[in-house]
Order: sequence, then C-alpha cells, then structure tokens
Amino acid sequence: MWHTEEGSTGRLMQLCFFYFFFYVLTGVTAKYFTSGVPGLPHLSQIEYLTYNTIGGVAIALSIALALRWYKIKSNQLIPIGKIKIPIELLYIIPSGICTAVVIPTTTIMYLLPIPVMVAMVIMRGSIIIVSRLIDAIQIKQGILKKKVYWEEECAVIFAVLAISVDIFFSHDASGFEFIHSPAAMAILSSYIVAYFIRIYIMNYYKNTRGKGVPQDNKGFFALEQICATTVILLVSIILFINPEHSTLDAVIQYHKALTAPTSHWPWEIVAGTAFGAVSFFSVFLFMFKGRTATFTGLVNRLTSLVAGTLATLIFCFIWGGKYPSFTEWLSLAAILIAVMFLSKAEKKRVVELKLKNS
Repeated sequence: MWHTEEGSTGRLMQLCFFYFFFYVLTGVTAKYFTSGVPGLPHLSQIEYLTYNTIGGVAIALSIALALRWYKIKSNQLIPIGKIKIPIELLYIIPSGICTAVVIPTTTIMYLLPIPVMVAMVIMRGSIIIVSRLIDAIQIKQGILKKKVYWEEECAVIFAVLAISVDIFFSHDASGFEFIHSPAAMAILSSYIVAYFIRIYIMNYYKNTRGKGVPQDNKGFFALEQICATTVILLVSIILFINPEHSTLDAVIQYHKALTAPTSHWPWEIVAGTAFGAVSFFSVFLFMFKGRTATFTGLVNRLTSLVAGTLATLIFCFIWGGKYPSFTEWLSLAAILIAVMFLSKAEKKRVVELKLKNS
C-alpha cells in the first residue's frame, strides 16, 4: 500500500495525506495553546511561536542530519579551495536565506491588527499567483518544457476565489487599512519576494537535473534547512542580546518568552514537532517530480486550507471553540471545485509522463 514510485499519483497522495495530517495537528495545537478558551492555556502568540519554532526546526534539522540527507546527488562538484562542493549549493543557500525570511514574516503577518483569516487569504493567494507566474517565466526561459493545462488554470481561478471569499464577505472591525500601512506592505512584500525566489529556485533545481542525475529532494531540503536554521539562530541571538534597544513590542515579548516562559514551554516545543513534520511534506509537494509549479503550489495551499478547516472543527467538538463561519464553508466549496480540476489535470499529466517514458 505504501510502496509507490517517484512521481506517481500514489506518491503524490501519500505526501498530501501526511502534509494534511500534520497540518491538522499543527492547527489544533496552536488553537489549544492560544485560543483563550476557559480552562485551556492562554499563551501569548509570541511565546507559542517561539517554542513551536524551536521544536519544528530542531526535529526537521536533526532528522536531515541523522539520515545524512545533506549528501545531495549533484549535477557537478566545483572546487572551493581544497574541497569540492555541489554546484546546487550556490542557489540552495539563497533559498535557505529566503526560508529564514518567510518564517518570521509569516508570524508577523498574523500579529498585525487584521483578522487571522484575512492574513491567511493574503499569504496563500499570493503563493498560488506566484507559482503560476514562475511557470510562465521558466517556460519563456526554456527551463520548463511542460505546458500548463487549462484545468490547472481553472483550478487557479477557483483557488483564488476560495481564499478571497472571506475578504469579500467579512468586515474588519479593527479599522486597520492594510494597503495604507507602510510597515504592513513592507512585511507582505518581503514575504512574497522571499517565497517567489524560493519557489523559483525549487523549480529551477527540479527542471535542470542532468541526464542520469536523480532529483534529490531530501538533499535539497537538508541543505536548505541547515542554511535557514543558521540564519534564524544568528538573528534570534541578535534580537535576544539587545531587546532594550528595540521599540517593537514583539521583540520585547520574544525576550520575555525566553527569560520568563510559562510552565507550558516544554509542551509547546513538543507541539512544534508537528510543525517540523509539515515542513518536510510542504517542500516535497512544492518540488514534486514531473509537475508544474502551478499544480504543486495549488496542491500545497489547498491541502493546507482544508486541513485548517478540519482543525477548526476538531477544536470545536472537543474544546468548544468557534465553528467555521459561513464564508469558510463557501470557501471550502470553491476549494473542492479547484480540486476537481486538479484531479483532471493529474490524469492528463500521468498519461503525458507515460508517453514520455515509453
């Protein structure tokens, strides 16, 4: 049952299942620790995200190092002094730096005075559009030899509709004008640019494997994580050393989270292991062999949206949280239509790959 071939629909479904499963766990634990429901822990978002990130990064990096995934199968080894390094490292390092930018900007987006759902809409919608744009660029460059099926184009339309429906039908009582805030736009721009570069690099790596050189996604993941963790650690140390020089409340809360945490901090780290598992399957979906960036970006984002809805339902049934709103159910309906188009595109892509390999 679990033995599938690389690039097959079965392997794709496996990755979606595990990504979905761990994303649900991540969503439920986040709500458990930060929802403020009576009888449950009521932690600040900064404290939870600090220890959750520690747990996630630790599990992802330790597994990658323990299994020696960093020994990437390379197109070419280039000499640097007395050693030789994989040529892919020249662009995986920038990808890791972008990953280190994505993590805090994602967090800060959730801390802005806008509804969490609106923040999710903005971020997920931007990645779906970015993925389609990257395909267009790489097709023009001659890097991507495939075409984007019309079914994928339709899926993009319904996916954008699904994630935008909350903006159209909900009212932001905070009065915060997102597009008129220079700080908010700078944060969003950093997030989009970093993700654009990262997804472009992932697809560049995927689409430029030399003849006989396997697509080593595990190697890419390991090297990217090593770089990202190094950057995050250095920035975290800098922010921790001089919190009194910062006017940002988030930095002050971060320092307090490390120096005077609540008694729940060990469990916050444990909860972060699910977040770490999500990072594995998220990257492997983005880099899935034989598919366009449009397709993999949609699969990644739509799976997370459905998982987020299920996490909300589970939390409601067990701990009495809020049920999904009407707009969230409406969004889910549009997602299912997008998934229908994706399934049609997948069937066509399987036939195309079989003809290519025959």
